[in-house]
Amino acid sequence: MRPVGYVIGLLVACLGLTMLIPLAVDLAEGRGHWPVFMESAVLTFAVGGLTALACQNGNNEALSLQQTFLLTTGVWALLPVFGALPFMLGETNATFTDAFFEAMSGMTTTGSTVFSGLDSLPRGLLLWRGMLQWLGGVGIIVVAMVFLPELRVGGMQIFRSEAFDTMGKILPRAASIASQISVVYVGLTVLCALTYLFLGMDAFDATVHALTTISTGGFSTKDASFGAFSGPMEYAASFYMILAALPFVRYVQLLNGNQRAIFQDSQVRAFMYTIGAFVGVSFFALLYIFPHHWETSLREALFNITSIMSGTGYASVDYMGWGPFLITIFFFVGLVGGCAGSTACSVKIFRYQILIAAIRSQIKRIHMPHGRFQPKFDGRAIPADVMGSVMSFFVFFVVSLGLLAVALALTGLDFVTSISGAATAIANIGPGLGDTIGPAGNFGPLNPTAKWLLSFGMLCGRLELMAVYAILTVQFWRA
Repeated sequence: MRPVGYVIGLLVACLGLTMLIPLAVDLAEGRGHWPVFMESAVLTFAVGGLTALACQNGNNEALSLQQTFLLTTGVWALLPVFGALPFMLGETNATFTDAFFEAMSGMTTTGSTVFSGLDSLPRGLLLWRGMLQWLGGVGIIVVAMVFLPELRVGGMQIFRSEAFDTMGKILPRAASIASQISVVYVGLTVLCALTYLFLGMDAFDATVHALTTISTGGFSTKDASFGAFSGPMEYAASFYMILAALPFVRYVQLLNGNQRAIFQDSQVRAFMYTIGAFVGVSFFALLYIFPHHWETSLREALFNITSIMSGTGYASVDYMGWGPFLITIFFFVGLVGGCAGSTACSVKIFRYQILIAAIRSQIKRIHMPHGRFQPKFDGRAIPADVMGSVMSFFVFFVVSLGLLAVALALTGLDFVTSISGAATAIANIGPGLGDTIGPAGNFGPLNPTAKWLLSFGMLCGRLELMAVYAILTVQFWRA
């Protein structure tokens, strides 16, 4: 456990240091809220630092596969415990259940919230919510590009191959991938903040929304979410949400001179075609409901479909009033997701591509029993172990969604809240459906048991399910 504890201790200590940023913001605001972050920072840094010191003699050991599973899951399970401290000690006076739910939703970039009255909260707390999502966003990119492929999770091992991972000899080392992706991530965040600032947001709102846009997290500084910034800002947000849902390694290649890297990726093309199709259908459906309002219909369709499909979870309107057809589309579009190696969540486009390739090959075998048909992804044959992992992921995803929905229903939630709550947690989307957890509500009224179930669902969904389930088996601990 020492190598795992050493890394987790360092990350917890670093999380404590980041609390000094909202502390400075609260000092500048002058509302006297800064001691909350001082206490949280000291406690977090002390626990993290002492843990790292206690485990320091294990830092030279290479991580085994078992330790890597523990580290990947442990980071996302333990950091929200410390990230919850400012919510418990601060003006929200949240219970540990609510504070942990909010922090887990932030770190996993889900965007579900239990808090209302956001407009009146101290700026430090609002910034902290955005920072949790931003840190979780860059963290999951590194995990998706470095750890999950090595863990052979849900078909992610297909991106271990140099041909699929980098399209050439640009990034031979994982450390180089992580560092250059971080530079791109920071650059996109700055550009997004400047865009919002140019379009009329004040500096604070622009900063927080840039953090939660590029991380596809969806936390806002307003109870009305993005409804408080309608108009051109919705187009800007849609543009940056799409950028954040594309593989970040392609941006690195673009900066290194490969100008065709992005559009040569079949994932990117499939994502753009899919989002375009859903936006088109939603646009015409809205135009039927609201004739003569074509620009508003196009803007709301583009923004809300992009927000849900990328897993950001912003809402500019209460789309529960758009009728059952569009509500159904919103439910299923959230189960699509973005590209692997992005901040987007849910199933991911590449898994649907592999599934479709497998179905096509099977249909061909039925028509020509003596033929040999090999499913392909991006022009290359899909290995049998990748195919098995992807199929297993789909089974785990559907079963997990169903079991979580049943468990939520057993706590007393209605059918719509249970099924949409399970989907929004497992797929890390943000808002659910219905009057309680829909785009106009929040998760505050849910019972504590439901919140813990949803928190576990967010953790499993963010780490591609099997990375968490593996450590719950007896065979894992006997390895």
